[in-house]
Amino acid sequence: MCTDNFLHHNQVARYKVIIEYDGSDFQGFQKQAQARTVQGEIESALRRFGWKGTSVLAAGRTDSGVHASGQVIAFDHEWQHSEEDLRRALNSHLPHDIAGRAVSRVSSDFHPRYWAQGRRYQYRLFCEDTRRPLKERYAWRVWPEVDIEQIQQAAFHLQGTHDFLAFGSPTKAGGSTVRTIRKATWFDKGSDLVFEVVGNAFLYHMVRHLVFWQVSIGQGRVKHDTTPRLLEGKELDLSLGLAPPCGLTLVEVLYPPDSRIQNSFKE
Repeated sequence: MCTDNFLHHNQVARYKVIIEYDGSDFQGFQKQAQARTVQGEIESALRRFGWKGTSVLAAGRTDSGVHASGQVIAFDHEWQHSEEDLRRALNSHLPHDIAGRAVSRVSSDFHPRYWAQGRRYQYRLFCEDTRRPLKERYAWRVWPEVDIEQIQQAAFHLQGTHDFLAFGSPTKAGGSTVRTIRKATWFDKGSDLVFEVVGNAFLYHMVRHLVFWQVSIGQGRVKHDTTPRLLEGKELDLSLGLAPPCGLTLVEVLYPPDSRIQNSFKE
């Protein structure tokens, strides 16, 4: 007899998969009829070994060119083998730029988006006056150089609950633009600067707008003390630029402390 909402292996069960992908050659995560997308490739791979569903569930939709090391999907499947066998089967049918990192059975009502309590993103950049074609696939080349102390001060202002209207648009019409940022900081990683931000949710293009704004401050084009005014939910008086997608990675989706849904893969 089944307990705890789990099903035996010879019946349909819900599986959670942590997905990593290089977003460079995708037109975003969400499935599109005439474009190569991450969701489209995953669903095509699943169908090759018996999946009969119509659409996988996802924690969120990354934009064209954005990467992920901790995207989360879920789907129902009648699978008679182990979770590790499922991971191997999935990866054997996925293209080279997508991989399932961990698979676990979860309760039948698990939804990777609605159960999420937060998301962690990292944005990578480097300061150099000469093009670096290989490196620029995964990082934004910035010049003139940025002042790390200035961008750290700007990041500090972002923490807490604010109206981020100036830095993005709601994911649905009429939606709230208030978000809570638990962590916002910059750190060195080799010759790169990495912005790490953890929040309960994010507006459309919010992280990339925040990075562009902080870089503007770090280059002396904007004063960091203007950031609190923008967090009052006021529209920008000037056009706020957008950092390129290549530097952005969805690193982790955060869930309640339940062993059935916790990420089972860590970097």
